[in-house]
Amino acid sequence: METNVFRFRDARAAPDPVLEAEPVAFGSQPVPLVLDNGSFQARAGWACPGPDPGPEPRLLPGVGGARGGPGPQVGNALGSLEPLRWMLRSPFDRNVPVNLELQELLLDYSFQHLGVSSQGCVDHPIVLTEAVCNPLYSRQMMSELLFECYRIPKVAYGIDSLFSFYHNMPKNALSNGLIISSGYQCTHILPVLEGRLDAKNCKRINLGGSQAASYLQRLLQLKYPGHLAAITLSRMEEILQEHSYIAEDYGAELQKWRCPDYYENNVHKMQLPFSSKLLGSTLTAEEKQERRQQQLRRLQELNARRREEKLQLDQERLERLLYVQELLEDGQMDQFHKALIELNMDSPEELQSYIQKLTVAVEQAKQKILQAEASLEVDVVDSKPETPDLEQLEPSLEDVESINDFEPLFSEEAPEVEKPVTTVQPVFNLAAYHQLFVGTERIRAPEIIFQPSLIGEEQAGIAETLHYVLDRYPKAVQDTLVQNVFLTGGNVMYPGMKARMEKELLEMRPFQSSFQVQLASNPVLDAWYGARDWALDHLEDSGAWVTRKDYEEKGGEYLKEHCASNTYVPIRLPKQASRASETQASGRGSGASGSGAGEQA
Repeated sequence: METNVFRFRDARAAPDPVLEAEPVAFGSQPVPLVLDNGSFQARAGWACPGPDPGPEPRLLPGVGGARGGPGPQVGNALGSLEPLRWMLRSPFDRNVPVNLELQELLLDYSFQHLGVSSQGCVDHPIVLTEAVCNPLYSRQMMSELLFECYRIPKVAYGIDSLFSFYHNMPKNALSNGLIISSGYQCTHILPVLEGRLDAKNCKRINLGGSQAASYLQRLLQLKYPGHLAAITLSRMEEILQEHSYIAEDYGAELQKWRCPDYYENNVHKMQLPFSSKLLGSTLTAEEKQERRQQQLRRLQELNARRREEKLQLDQERLERLLYVQELLEDGQMDQFHKALIELNMDSPEELQSYIQKLTVAVEQAKQKILQAEASLEVDVVDSKPETPDLEQLEPSLEDVESINDFEPLFSEEAPEVEKPVTTVQPVFNLAAYHQLFVGTERIRAPEIIFQPSLIGEEQAGIAETLHYVLDRYPKAVQDTLVQNVFLTGGNVMYPGMKARMEKELLEMRPFQSSFQVQLASNPVLDAWYGARDWALDHLEDSGAWVTRKDYEEKGGEYLKEHCASNTYVPIRLPKQASRASETQASGRGSGASGSGAGEQA
C-alpha cells in the first residue's frame, strides 16, 4: 500500500439554517449583532450578555453571490462553489466593500438567518469590521445602507485584526505591539502604541491566500497538463490549508527536497477521482445485446421523427400549390401568374404535375408512419434495423453523416463480427496516473508573502516591510513593539509561521536583543470573538457608537474612535473666498499689471 496518499475531500457547503434568536436577544435592552465582514468569509452572530455569551458565531456564510434559479444566492446556499466560481460576484475590491448591492444581499441573508424578527427595521446595535484605513466613501455608503435601509439605532466600526488583538490581550491594559494580519486578499503590518493604532505607519502588502491558491494552481497545471480541469481553486485551497507549511529557511529547505529519500518521505500524493472501469472492458454478451437494442430503438425513433418532419413540409408545400390552383380556377390570372413565377414554374400543367406527385408522396409517407408505429410493438431483437428512408430523393449531407454514424451498429448484426468477450487489461496503474505529487509546492505557494518576486510582484515581503516599519520609530519604541509581535488572520495558520517570524526578527534585531512572537488562539474567529467582547464591554459607552443623530448631523463617513477602530480623518474642504475679495484681488492685479506696463514703457 502506498504511503502519503491523500484524497480530496471536495466538501460541499451545507445551506445555513434559519435560526431562532435566543429570548435574551429581545429583552429590555437590545443585544448587539456582530458581523465580521471578511472578503472570503463573513462571520455573524449575537453578542448575548451573561456568563456564557455564546461559544461561536452562528453563521459562517461565504462572501459572494450568483444569480440564477429562483433568485440571487449567497455563500453557503450555493452548495458546490467550483462550477459557479467564475460567475460569483463579491462586494469587495481587495478588502474594501465597494458593491453595496451585494453587501445588502449579504446583510439580508445574515439578518434573516439569525432570526431578526423586528418589522421594517433591525432594532439592534451592530458592530461591523472594516478595512485598515478604510476610504471615507466606503464607510459613508455602508453607514447610509445601515441607517437608511435597515434603520439601525447605532453602529460601531472596528478593524478585524485589532479586535483579534483585543481578544488575546489582558483586559483593561494599554497594550503595545506589532500586529501582522494576513487574510485572503491582503497582508497588513499594524503598529499599536498605548492601545491605539498608529495609522501613519501602517503598511499593506497586496498578497494573501487568494494569490497563494492561484500560484499553486498554476504550478500544478504546468506540472500536470493532462489534469487541467481537475486542478481547481477549491482543491488548491484545500492543499494550502491541510498540506502546506512555511519553511524556516527557504533555501535550505529546497536543498533538502533535492534528496530522493527526503522527497519520497515528504511528498504528498493527492488522489484525484477516477473510474477504474474501462469502456467496453467488462461488457458481457447480454449487456452488448441490450446496448444494441437501445441503439436500434433510437434509430427507429430518429427515422420516425424525420418522416414526420418531411411529411409536414410536404403538406405545407401541397397546401401552397393547391392555393395557387384555386387562383386559376377563380380566374385571378394576374395573381396566378405572379405565384407561378415565385414557384419557378412555367405552365399550369407543370403545377398540376407537382400537385399529383406531392399528393402521392404525402399518402405514402402517412402509410409508412403507420407501419413504423405498428412495428415498434414487435420485438426489436427479431427485427432488422430499418434502413433510413430516402423518400425517393437524394439524401442531404446531414442524412449521410447520421447514417455513417450508425454503420458500426449494422456491422455488429453480421455473425462474423461476433467475437468472444475479452477483458482489456490497463497497461498502467490508473490510480497512480490520477495522483498529483505535491512536493516543493508545499512551501513554494505560501512563501510568496515573504518573497512576492516568486510570482512577479514588485512588492516587499513581510520581513522587509516589518523592518521598514520598525525603522520609522526610535530605538526605545522599537524595543517595546517587538516584545509583542502578534500574528492573526487565516493566512498565518501554516505550520512553521511563528518559527519563521522569529527567525526573521532574529536576523533584523540587534545582537542579544529580546523579542516575542505570539500567534492568535484562533486566527480565523478571534476577530469575531474580540468584536463580541468589545460590544459587551462598551454597550453603554456613547463615545464609541455612531448613532442615527451623529449620522444625520455629521455624515456617513463619521467615525467615533476607540481601541479597535481606525483613526478618523474628517473631510476638509478648501475655504471659498468671498466674491468681493475676489474682485478686489483681480482689480489690484490688473492695476499692478497696468502700472508695471507703464513703467516698462
